[in-house]
Amino acid sequence: MPKKPKNTLTVLFLGDVVGKIGRRCVAKILPELKEEYKPDVVIANVENLAHGKGVTTETLKEVLDTGVDFCTGGNHIFSKVEAVELLGQKSTPLIRPANYPAGTPGDGYRVIEVGTRKLLVVNLLGRVFMKEGVDDPFRVFDRIVAEHENAGLSGVVVDFHAEVTSEKVCFGWYADGRASAVLGTHTHIPTADPLVLRKGTAYITDVGMCGGRDTSLGINMDAALQRFLSPVGKGDFEPPEEGRCRFNSVLVEIDPATQRAANIERIDREAVV
Repeated sequence: MPKKPKNTLTVLFLGDVVGKIGRRCVAKILPELKEEYKPDVVIANVENLAHGKGVTTETLKEVLDTGVDFCTGGNHIFSKVEAVELLGQKSTPLIRPANYPAGTPGDGYRVIEVGTRKLLVVNLLGRVFMKEGVDDPFRVFDRIVAEHENAGLSGVVVDFHAEVTSEKVCFGWYADGRASAVLGTHTHIPTADPLVLRKGTAYITDVGMCGGRDTSLGINMDAALQRFLSPVGKGDFEPPEEGRCRFNSVLVEIDPATQRAANIERIDREAVV
């Protein structure tokens, strides 16, 4: 069993949880990982939680009941109308991208209590090849960090939800030394580039997903293939509800005294649900 380093703040971050099979996957695997690694806090991206798009009260409760402590969103976070009410409640452990226009319901970042420590969690949306008209994530990040300069934080974790690898990489280096971790989400494809950057920021281009293994980005393969093979009969993507699933996550170790990351590692599992 891995031993938790002394005096570190450990964050287990789960890639996009996709549909019912993703929720079942988390329910089966997360308790085992919490017992093995003993993270201080578990964060998951849940923008695909409810049938592949959006989040509902019921699906959010389901994933929180598995042991997830806090949740982030992305470009599909408002796909279900319930999200407006959920995000409007400060008691809901859920945020949406901070660079949505002013007046958008919910918080784009939040300071959460992790034992006696304070962790700033930030959610940002990339702009390249994304349909949403959002503000510049780089400058929005600057503003958020400046607001919390004297907040007594032990760490800063950013979920950077973006399509293009170059935008993610550049943001990681831009935030180096100011964020404890920049963790990419959205593509559902786990990347093999976890590293701690020069000034102490843990970085990965995409954590991956918790969802159906034999799928295209969590969607049934037959439906996904149809979109490439024919101009007609293109129905909505449907995630499977059961079968073989994959669980993609990363574990980040942060030094609370400096807010710098000591380590980042991939933790990937498979199961049948």
